[in-house]
Amino acid sequence: MTDSTTAPDATLVRPRDKRERLVEGACRAFYERGVEHTTLADIARLADVPLGNVYYYFKTKDELVEAVIASHAQLVAATLARLERHRNPKERLKAFARLVRDQGDTAARFGCPQGSLCSELDKRQDGLDGLAAELIRIPIDWAEQQFRAMGRRDARDLAVALIASYQGMSLLTNTLRDPNLMAREARRLERWIDTLA
Repeated sequence: MTDSTTAPDATLVRPRDKRERLVEGACRAFYERGVEHTTLADIARLADVPLGNVYYYFKTKDELVEAVIASHAQLVAATLARLERHRNPKERLKAFARLVRDQGDTAARFGCPQGSLCSELDKRQDGLDGLAAELIRIPIDWAEQQFRAMGRRDARDLAVALIASYQGMSLLTNTLRDPNLMAREARRLERWIDTLA
C-alpha cells in the first residue's frame, strides 16, 4: 500500500546515491517482474548504475531483497503516518479505504507491491519470508490501533479482516485486470467501517 505519489510504477526519481538508486530500481523491478525474474543487471540498468557497482553495495541478491523489504516497510509506515492527520480513527480507516481505491490501475497491472513480494518470498522459506511478513503486520497493527481507539474489543480481528480484504481485492483486481473492482470494493470497505463506529 502506497499513496499515489510514491507508487512503484511512477517515474523513477533519481535518489541521491547509487545505493538508494539500486534499492529504488529493485523495488520497481521486483514489483513489475518479481524477484525470481529480475536479474542484478536489470536492476543496475533501472538504477543507471554499472553492474559492477551493485556488488559494492550488495554482496548478494538476497541482501538487495532485504533492502527492498526495509524500503517497503518505511514507505508503508510513512503512508499510514500521513493518515493520522484525519481527526478520528473512523476517518483514518476510511482514508485508508480511499487510498486503496486510488490504487486500482496499478493493482490491475501488478497487484499490491507488498502483498506480491510477500507471496513470492513466502515460497522460499529462507528467512526472507519472515522479514517480508512485517510488510503485512505493519498495516494490521495500525488498523488494530484505529479500531481499538473506536472502542472495539475485537480490534485485532477487524484489523485482520480489513487487511485481508485489501489483499484479496488487490489479487482479484490484478487477476481480472479490472481496476474498477478495486474502487467498488474500497467503497464497500468505507460502508463497512461506518457500520462499526
